Amino acid sequence: MNTHNLLILICILYAMLLFAVAFAADRAARKGRGAWLSSPLIYTLSLSIYCTGWTFYGAVGFAARSGLEFVTIYLGPTLVMVGWWWILRKLVRIGRSQRITSIADMLSSRYGKSNTLAVFVTVFAVIGTTPYIALQLQSVTLSFAVFSGQDPTGMTIKNLQQPALWVAAGLVLFTILFGTRNLDANERHHGVVMAIAVEAVVKLLALLAVGVFVVWGLGGGLNGTLQTIDASELAEWRVPGGRWVGLTMLAAAAFLCLPRMFQVLVVENQNEGHLRTAAWAFPTYVMLMSLFVVPIAAIGLKLLPAGSNPDLFVLTLPLHGGQDALAIVSFIGGFSSATSMVIVAAIALSTMVSNHIVMPIWLRLTGGSLMKSGDVRGVALLARRFSIGAIVMLGYTYFHFSSGGAALAAIGLVSFAGVAQFLPALIGGLFWRGATRLGALAGLGVGFVLWLYCLFLPSFGAGVIVPVSVMADGPWGISWLRPYALFGTQGMDPLIHAVMWSIMLNTAAFLAVSIVTFPRPVERLQGAQFVNVFEHSSRAGHWTGGLAQSEDLLIMTQRILGPEEAQALFSGEARRQGLSGYLPEPSTEFIERLERELSGSVGAATAHAMVSQIVGRATVSVEDLLAVADETAQIMEYSSRLEAKSAELARTARQLREANDKLTQLSEQKDAFLGQVSHELRTPMTSIRAFSEILRDGDDLSRTDQQRYSSIIHGESLRLTRLLDDLLDLSVLESGRASLNAQEGVLGDVLDRAVAATGGSGPEFRIERDPAAERIVLHTDIDRLAQVFINLISNARKYCDAPEPALHIDVRDEAGALRVDFIDNGSGISVPDQAVVFEKFVRIGQTRSGGAGLGLAICREIMNRLGGDVSYLPGQRGAAFRVTLPHNLRIAAQ
Repeated sequence: MNTHNLLILICILYAMLLFAVAFAADRAARKGRGAWLSSPLIYTLSLSIYCTGWTFYGAVGFAARSGLEFVTIYLGPTLVMVGWWWILRKLVRIGRSQRITSIADMLSSRYGKSNTLAVFVTVFAVIGTTPYIALQLQSVTLSFAVFSGQDPTGMTIKNLQQPALWVAAGLVLFTILFGTRNLDANERHHGVVMAIAVEAVVKLLALLAVGVFVVWGLGGGLNGTLQTIDASELAEWRVPGGRWVGLTMLAAAAFLCLPRMFQVLVVENQNEGHLRTAAWAFPTYVMLMSLFVVPIAAIGLKLLPAGSNPDLFVLTLPLHGGQDALAIVSFIGGFSSATSMVIVAAIALSTMVSNHIVMPIWLRLTGGSLMKSGDVRGVALLARRFSIGAIVMLGYTYFHFSSGGAALAAIGLVSFAGVAQFLPALIGGLFWRGATRLGALAGLGVGFVLWLYCLFLPSFGAGVIVPVSVMADGPWGISWLRPYALFGTQGMDPLIHAVMWSIMLNTAAFLAVSIVTFPRPVERLQGAQFVNVFEHSSRAGHWTGGLAQSEDLLIMTQRILGPEEAQALFSGEARRQGLSGYLPEPSTEFIERLERELSGSVGAATAHAMVSQIVGRATVSVEDLLAVADETAQIMEYSSRLEAKSAELARTARQLREANDKLTQLSEQKDAFLGQVSHELRTPMTSIRAFSEILRDGDDLSRTDQQRYSSIIHGESLRLTRLLDDLLDLSVLESGRASLNAQEGVLGDVLDRAVAATGGSGPEFRIERDPAAERIVLHTDIDRLAQVFINLISNARKYCDAPEPALHIDVRDEAGALRVDFIDNGSGISVPDQAVVFEKFVRIGQTRSGGAGLGLAICREIMNRLGGDVSYLPGQRGAAFRVTLPHNLRIAAQ
């Protein structure tokens, strides 16, 4: 078996081992035997994904090229962990209380649960992390290349793409199997975390083993190694102070903002007490990882041929010393470093893509309507699985087209600088209540553009993406806009230059826009909860619900969590409330808890939007108001809120008075209606009875009298029938039992039919129309719509009091909604009557001829059934009514 095939076999066996570990951990967790999985040790080892293939191999390369510069990459995270009480404890507390699923979810929740901000952060994170994934694939394939160089039958650099593709495919499979088993992204991925912990031990032991061999096997022991270091260039201090500080701060920022680090630091943390252990254990771990970096670099420079790649000294030195087994161990350590990073990064990024891009689009396309139980769950899981594959394969594509290029050599720090753009909005949101969503968007936008222009694009090399002329003279010859000398700052290190300007202007834009803009109420409440998370409750607001909403909430929850989990959640809450069945009372506490549960599956912004569709808007409690106000402005803030509440109470009182007046008017109208109906029923019945008795007893009546009396009876019967038909029609419409017969018809034909049915247009009543505007095809119940038109035209004919009565019918198609206005030239309807004109107990203009006051009420019910609306238009020259049909329309053929 050649070396290439042996390495492939080792990788397969190692992957099988990780599968077994992950499967066992998941199984133990499901059976309740996984308490040890949540131990501080496992949590600390999971943080080792910071040490990727880049640091496993690249730290030695850093040392060989720049002396102690590599220390900054470890020093930054160490400072963050040592100062965990200040930032990390707050992040973890917020993460658990708000059910945060990713760094995009964190920023979205802080700034008013803005999905726009979450989308921006997600796209930025994918762009910044994808090249880093490509770097991990390159580190693995270069490891293959090292061994292939020792084997004549091995591979060449040109065919490294195939092993990279197989590695990427295997990582996709592993991540999907154990990273998307549960929809709730806020729950720990026990299998993946345990596999990462195992990989942390493997890569540490591998690096220590190589270090021990290099020092005592190749370097002549500790004294000989120290002499070699003293004689090498590594002994010289070659890191400028500004770059030293800049790299340390950059590493600290990346440690907080990298999606994979946020995943293990915050999302996978179930006990903030673990931070106490990690505060010393993780620095100890990175210290051990860096313990032999300088010796390996110094001895590699001494023993290996000039021009050897120092990034691969960890592999080439054991091979140089004839220790093939140790080289394979080193290869496994590098493989572990690379694969653990890709797995967690893919999980974090896929959660962000699913929650903040795919799910909002899908819910918008489906209108949020119920499809079936678990449909949201299925779509979310499918989206995450496809996202994992797309993200990893995107990294492979980047590797395929950039393998061996200058871009990948420095992509680690380039990615660090990219994700560091999240830091101002993140830190500002944790400690400044005045930070706004617009400020965060402005800062991130400015930082992203500067990072892209000053660092990312130029890292491919001059002329590859950025023209050489732009690099040398700036765009359009403007020298102070050169990517490496922005605003005339020449001679700076390109990385420090880009980080300085991007972070500085990012922060400036964030502060400036936040100061000049005012946060929305939800932003202020979320800001108070984030900033004062240790003093106040974690509730983002108070929901108000009703018993009628419990079933709707259950249906929605079943869509996301599935029927079993949803019913268990609701029945458990019902039992807690002392109720039976599956429907608890939708109390404020339960709805808030439900929103947090759903946010773990679809993100805070999407969960808030879905709950809002059912429950409505959140109200503000006194507790929330006090949380918003700080100590110095608390009284003023509370006073202003009381004034607002007083104004709201005044408006409510006025609305109650108006409602009471309307009820009084309706009561009077009802009495009048009952009297009118009695009159309308009694009058025709009296006529029918009287004339039928005349016909019965009048033997000597002439033929003419018989016909006249029969006509009167027939007319009164029709009058009575119309009244009964109106009452029956209104009853059927209100009860929802009316059936609709949808068909296609042209609007102009429907209006022609209505005009003809009401007597047509003539000198005594003129009807003005625009036939060209009426060539619109409708798909609705044509007969019901004609009934509405007939009623409105008939009312205009009866009630228009102009000397020359006329009715203007205006048709407009605005934003997909068909509007048909009926406007006469009379005196119109008085303001008090306008408020009750569509009530079924109302007759406007009772001194004039008319029916029983049911026509407009029937019109309103018909339009509701048709999905449209009929309303009165005030401010016109006469009485005006608007019929709206929000249907898809098209222009009829000529």
